[in-house]
Amino acid sequence: MTQVKMTVNGKTASGDVEGRTLLAQFLRDDQGLTGTHIGCDTSQCGACVVHVNGKAVKACTMLAIEADGATVDTIEGQANADGSLNVIQQAFQDHHGLQCGFCTPGMVMSAAALLKDNPKPTEAEVRHYLDGNICRCTGYHNIVKAIMAASGQDVGAIAAE
Repeated sequence: MTQVKMTVNGKTASGDVEGRTLLAQFLRDDQGLTGTHIGCDTSQCGACVVHVNGKAVKACTMLAIEADGATVDTIEGQANADGSLNVIQQAFQDHHGLQCGFCTPGMVMSAAALLKDNPKPTEAEVRHYLDGNICRCTGYHNIVKAIMAASGQDVGAIAAE
């Protein structure tokens, strides 16, 4: 067992982990942050996306010991300080960018990373960026629309596919 210590959503988090413990397991099992979903265990679906030192990573492919000393942000840390939905979360709700909700935490975390790097992405850029996130319910149209709306762009002209 190895002790890891990191800052998760602005708070110190620590625990003893085996060398093979994934970051997703540490967040879910040790820290009780179950918003980081594990959908495939093969880095295909993106449901486990978190931010490590400001970069979007799939927590099912990173060992917890690799995040030792890092700053980790999860979906639980995305809400506004008063607990209300942040602009991305609100856009997902307003534009029906979710159905079953399983992929939604990873989609929101990916969207946050995209908008940090590219505040006004085109529809094609959003679709390209979400290439590593799978949604089996929505067909992506409303997810793309929500992300573009969160960037402050007019989404009225985005045609349904």
